[in-house]
Amino acid sequence: MMSTYLKDYPDKDGFFGPYGGSYVPERLKAEMAKIAEAYCNIGRSFDFVSELRRIRRHFQGRPTPIHYCRNLSKALGGNIFLKREDLNHTGAHKINHCMGEVMLAKYMGKKKVIAETGAGQHGVAMATAAAYFGLPCDIYMGAVDVAKQHPNVVRMKILGANVIPVTAGQQTLKEAVDAAFEAYLQSPEDTLYCIGTVVGPHPFPMMVRDFQKVVGEEAREQYLEMMGELPDAVCACVGGGSNAIGIFCGFLDDPVKLYGVEPLGRGAKPGDNAASLTLGKPGILHGFKSYTLENPDGSAMPVYSVASGLDYQSVGPEHAWLKDQGRVDYVTADDKEAIEAFFRLSRTEGIIPALESSHAVAYAIRYVKEHPHGSILVNLSGRGDKDIDYVAERYGADHGVL
Repeated sequence: MMSTYLKDYPDKDGFFGPYGGSYVPERLKAEMAKIAEAYCNIGRSFDFVSELRRIRRHFQGRPTPIHYCRNLSKALGGNIFLKREDLNHTGAHKINHCMGEVMLAKYMGKKKVIAETGAGQHGVAMATAAAYFGLPCDIYMGAVDVAKQHPNVVRMKILGANVIPVTAGQQTLKEAVDAAFEAYLQSPEDTLYCIGTVVGPHPFPMMVRDFQKVVGEEAREQYLEMMGELPDAVCACVGGGSNAIGIFCGFLDDPVKLYGVEPLGRGAKPGDNAASLTLGKPGILHGFKSYTLENPDGSAMPVYSVASGLDYQSVGPEHAWLKDQGRVDYVTADDKEAIEAFFRLSRTEGIIPALESSHAVAYAIRYVKEHPHGSILVNLSGRGDKDIDYVAERYGADHGVL
């Protein structure tokens, strides 16, 4: 990758090679253009950047540290490091872009923000940002995820957000995005739809990436200071792909292997996973072009993952481009591996990871077994508080919890 990559991509129309763009209804095209213009003028201004950096330091708790997994590494023979995004205020990387998006909405004079959420981490971060900036907030969440992620639903409501259960279709993340888009169409002039990852029409994949690249910038500097060299590999879980693109941005120019870990769920059969880069093909969903899991008739295929934040039929267009360019290797971890990694990290390091992040931990365990002297840096994108009731109910008996 050339060092100008982040300035060159996306292009002025929001494309990463053939992926991305803005496939939206005619009445939204002008609004998308306004958001892109506002982001380029306001979001990159001195005052905006200075305020965001102050918020990150004094409200979010950045920089987040890197932790060396001494016990886990000793047991496995390699070296596993964690970028502790779980130590952000609200417990995940999502706050990185939520504060930026809601601050942009405030600068643009919007009267309300709306969002979708799967695992609830984006919803909690949005509710937090909305409270901080004094804007009302509607959060759409699939009814299945509302039940599965009850602790985060309570947190959103305590923070003042209006949580709207979505009962259509599979009642998970894709339907939550559908409902949020429908709501946004009603009053785009007064509302900003704050997309929760690097998907959607331009400029959202670019905006969210830019707000998340702080993870990679910090991680590269911290690792060099800690070890005097770069890691052999960096990995992160990939659903929509915001935490992964955030940490990858810090290492694109370096001789470091990058791995995005998709959810294989119950297996490779259609409907049993959400591995769109591994098993999908190029298509259009929710206003952008990327790899997509589709039925033969072109409709979105049912998807599944034990991790609510990963069960989405597509993936950020920049990931599709990085896959085609061969810069990032996209691999998979299934439910069983993720659950085993969840308990193993908890019991060897005293860190309970989110089920989403557990997929990346699972791959790191596999990596060091195959590279006994190697080093891998995992983006631990979130903490597992939200998952403990679900994990205890479903898997506790097999792991001595119940």
